[in-house]
Amino acid sequence: MLEGVFGNITVEKILFTLYVYGEGYPLGMARTFGDSVNRFQQQLKRLEDAGIVASRLIGRVRVYTFNPRYPFLGELKTLIEKAFEFLPEKEKGAYYSKRTRPRRTGKPL
Repeated sequence: MLEGVFGNITVEKILFTLYVYGEGYPLGMARTFGDSVNRFQQQLKRLEDAGIVASRLIGRVRVYTFNPRYPFLGELKTLIEKAFEFLPEKEKGAYYSKRTRPRRTGKPL
């Protein structure tokens, strides 16, 4: 959907992931989408060089988020939000609805 605007599908996946979860790391994204880690690392580096995303180290893992100092962040998030609305429900369910916290002990599945 945003592939034409941003140049490739990997950037679209990264932006949707950051929009939904707030942050992400290359290996986690690669595992989610069944793609190579190198592809996500390259595109995250490109987005970071452009100032769109920012990263920080947590232990040995580099975690990426939207850069709050990016001047067009509000407009970018609005565009991503609008594009996300038009994603098929099947794709949303497969990639953008993972549990991010552990299940309460004793809670039935």
